[in-house]
Amino acid sequence: MVWLEFLLWVVVILIAGTKATRYADVIAETTGLGRIWIGLLLLGIVTSLPELITGLSSVSLVSEAGIPDLGLGTLLGSCTFNLTILAVMDVLHRGGPVLNLASTRQMTSAGIGILLFVVAALGIFLGSGPTLGWVGGVSIALLTAYLLGAWWVFRSERNLNPPSVAAPPSLAEVGPVVSGLWLKFALTAVMIIVAGVRLSFVGNEIAEVTSWDTSFVGSLFLAFSTSMPELVVGISALRIGAIDMAVADVLGANMLDVTYIFLLDLFYAGGPIFSSVSNAHMVTALVAASMSLIVIVALRFRQERKTFFVISWYGVLLAGLYIFNAYALFTSGVTQ
Repeated sequence: MVWLEFLLWVVVILIAGTKATRYADVIAETTGLGRIWIGLLLLGIVTSLPELITGLSSVSLVSEAGIPDLGLGTLLGSCTFNLTILAVMDVLHRGGPVLNLASTRQMTSAGIGILLFVVAALGIFLGSGPTLGWVGGVSIALLTAYLLGAWWVFRSERNLNPPSVAAPPSLAEVGPVVSGLWLKFALTAVMIIVAGVRLSFVGNEIAEVTSWDTSFVGSLFLAFSTSMPELVVGISALRIGAIDMAVADVLGANMLDVTYIFLLDLFYAGGPIFSSVSNAHMVTALVAASMSLIVIVALRFRQERKTFFVISWYGVLLAGLYIFNAYALFTSGVTQ
């Protein structure tokens, strides 16, 4: 029965995610905000909320040992899975390497992601470090870095797409259309969030029913479950040719996932969260940083053809690093 419910919520995400992607694409074109900004912020927030809610529910249950590890691991584990989605998209795209169709401006978002991953790894290494109240200074640094980075991307996109001096004659007609699109997008976004959150809890139930080790397989399943919206949005965007929006969604969701550590720290009553988690999570953070660097290299140095017929060199490396991270966590016996 639990597997049937899992499939049900997957179908809901498939339908809602497909429609939300199409609405977001039209909104990006109609408003002039651009696919990168819409994917980075709008879709990024929608698809990353399941990870946030799952993480918050984990750190709130402070009476159970290892819960902070589960919360932090779900966020960082989802980041590595999200980047692996780019490898999946590369396999599905038959017209050459998929990142060839993405703007080099995406390198800025990937670079900000690397900075956030390195800061998170530093926080894990330092443990407690400086604090402000019960919140760690590293968590505050993550929030600050994200806000500055998002502002920088928005300013860059706005400068590249300046608003028209004169409003088009059909602006009065376009207004109601855009309002309707926002409403439709909001409704599908709510469906994605509800289904994504429920899917994460169903994933935890499956781990318990099947007697899987919650310190490894269950947590991997949670990372996969909470990243299902990013996967659906990425494939849907690929089908309509909105590559920039798909890549921006992955990179934007990752930026938010790492920044959510600040909220986990805020709600965790056991002190700074970095002082309560295993050092093995540094592996996940550094792997995610390495995967982001690979994306930057792929965006900068483009190839006309895929290296291995069906997949590009960066797709192989992204998938390989994800598998390496899973193996490293398995051997360390720590939750992802």
